[in-house]
Amino acid sequence: MPTLKSLTVTATLCAALAGPAIAAQCGNNAGGFGAWKTAFAAEAQRAGVKQRGLDALANARYATDTIKADRNQKSFKYSLDKFMQVRGAPAIVSQGRKRKARNAGFYAALERQYGVPAGVLLAIHGMETGFGGFMGNSAVVSAITTLAYDCRRSGFFTPHAIGALMLVDRGSITGNTKGAKHGELGHTQFLPGNALRYGVDGDGNGRVDLYNQTDAMASTANFLRKKGWRPGADYQQGQPNFNVIKQWNAATVYQQAIAIMAAQIDG
Repeated sequence: MPTLKSLTVTATLCAALAGPAIAAQCGNNAGGFGAWKTAFAAEAQRAGVKQRGLDALANARYATDTIKADRNQKSFKYSLDKFMQVRGAPAIVSQGRKRKARNAGFYAALERQYGVPAGVLLAIHGMETGFGGFMGNSAVVSAITTLAYDCRRSGFFTPHAIGALMLVDRGSITGNTKGAKHGELGHTQFLPGNALRYGVDGDGNGRVDLYNQTDAMASTANFLRKKGWRPGADYQQGQPNFNVIKQWNAATVYQQAIAIMAAQIDG
């Protein structure tokens, strides 16, 4: 059952997504970022962001490397075979099988609770960060606010920018927390708004930390379940749960690779 806190977070983010357009003027270079931050601060405050989050926004820098990465996502244009080769699918499957065997009880418990099999979670974990080997070196707040400012997909990234500032308020991240080029964070690379909405305390220590593997795996399973995962249903292309994998990443070649690797991990 959702807690009052989770319902409040969901309502706030939905309001940010569905509300009137942000008054801040988007831009395609660093020139207007400072003025945008000033205007966006007022919008963020109306959405419920507190002083710690506003301070992180004030200190955010225009992330040139993020813009370069956003304009240069070549791997998603590869064929499926090339994509799996480049992303190291055989190694992900091999490591995924070993990790499942070593932690069989943990993954079985996640499947009982959320209905998502180990192979899917491990394929995502391996694909996103090499099982936590590299979780990114870009400042999350700077990256995600740069994308909210950038005109190309401002509407998509704006709620995630607000989510990142709320995570700062909550103490889950700081203005210096490092993640991927698009502001994704943790073992499975949650966008900040999704981290706020779907993150769960998997290890029971009273806080959600997506840089903690247990919390990240439980949160990933929770995300997929909340997006419509049907326990026991298949997940290859054309099967019921493949549509849920689509909710994790919009690139078809990525979705196909996850489904194939997951099946190989699960045997």
